[in-house]
Amino acid sequence: MPRNILILGASYGSLLGTKLLMAGHNVTLVCRRKTADLINREGTEVRIKLRDEAEHRAIRSRDLPGTLDAMPPEDVDVSRYDLVGLAMQEPQYTNHTIRVLMIKVAAAKLPCLSLMNMPPLPYLKRIPALAELELEEAYTNAGVWERFEPGLMSLCSPDPQAFRPPDEGANVLHVGLPTNFKAARFADAAHNQLLRELEADIDAVRLDGQDVPVKLKVFESLFVPLAKWSMLLTGNYRCITPQEPQSIRDAVHGDLARSRAIYEHVDAIARRLGADPEDQVPFEKYAKAAESLLKPSSAARAVANGTPFIERVDLLVKLISHQLGAPDPEIDRTVETVDRKLDERVIAGGYGSD
Repeated sequence: MPRNILILGASYGSLLGTKLLMAGHNVTLVCRRKTADLINREGTEVRIKLRDEAEHRAIRSRDLPGTLDAMPPEDVDVSRYDLVGLAMQEPQYTNHTIRVLMIKVAAAKLPCLSLMNMPPLPYLKRIPALAELELEEAYTNAGVWERFEPGLMSLCSPDPQAFRPPDEGANVLHVGLPTNFKAARFADAAHNQLLRELEADIDAVRLDGQDVPVKLKVFESLFVPLAKWSMLLTGNYRCITPQEPQSIRDAVHGDLARSRAIYEHVDAIARRLGADPEDQVPFEKYAKAAESLLKPSSAARAVANGTPFIERVDLLVKLISHQLGAPDPEIDRTVETVDRKLDERVIAGGYGSD
């Protein structure tokens, strides 16, 4: 049975959206009106490399069995949807029209699957060791999340690496690393059944008889998506330096012993919270993948381009580690570097006070 999925964010969200469309489900992408008009006129194009093929395939939404539309947040009727995907960067949810839509989603009690690196606060409330910690400081505006029931919020680790080619339209996405989306379960059995249904439908998709990478994998453990934290703290945030940004490869392999120590410390924090070692990704596997990540992280590029706000998983992990009595000087140093660079951008952009 075709499901109706609302995805907030038409860039990274178009990757999961395309996989759902290939499986015969219907998708609405929420974005700016100009981008929505482009998508409604031309559809989307996601470029992905199939196993053992040298070139990327262009998968166009207009050729797929599911139906795609796009609209700005103020035009969304939430009663139409079975599931909401949260695929914007965490600071974007503070936009007024997005916040209004989020209030409607929360009131409708729709299950929400977050594809953010930054886990929504209601999801963290589902983890007993985090439920009472003071973590609001890490969020651009923690009030965005206060209306959501924790059991209706799940987290999906956004492991696939993808980007919009800078010289092409906003409806084009290029997948550089076609790994899987790893989703934790919801609290409600019916919502988990929906997730499992989507998982199976995506897994069954074939293109010219071939399997298509980037699956949706559903896990019982709430901690599987948190495996991304070690990667972010070891690579992505260390792309931000006092000078120009560096690539993820250089951040990780510039000092492999230090990178390993950071990675293993964050893994240990997750285990303190309740994660099983089986929930985590070995450092060697991550370091191998990082060899091919030749660009700075999206967070580092955003800071270099002058944004005053980015997702602060680095700060979140610092707050957790300090409140658990397990601080790490390397993590603290990373947070200080990111803070300083953001402060520089705020002042340069005229966001500061006189």
